[in-house]
Amino acid sequence: MYYLILVLHIIVSVGLILIVLLQAGKGSGIAGLFGGGGSDQFFSAPSGMAFIKKVTVVMAVVFVLTSLLLTMITSRIGMRSVTSQIPMIPVAPQGAPQAPGQ
Repeated sequence: MYYLILVLHIIVSVGLILIVLLQAGKGSGIAGLFGGGGSDQFFSAPSGMAFIKKVTVVMAVVFVLTSLLLTMITSRIGMRSVTSQIPMIPVAPQGAPQAPGQ
């Protein structure tokens, strides 16, 4: 279950990056490569909100949900953080500061 959600999370992450790059607007993003500023008309829906914006919202919601699910699953099965596997270096206690020149 964990790996299925993880794969879905990675796919949605990459898809969300691509969708955001496509709607950079006014021909300044990747959308401009495919025929100028008219590429947004290809994705438009009759409801007034562009189809690509609806896809962005859905993918963002799925991204947030998979993030929460992965966090909950990780905390329940007792997985440790990568940083907890780093060995701790003991710090030597520091004495009183010495005056210069001694």
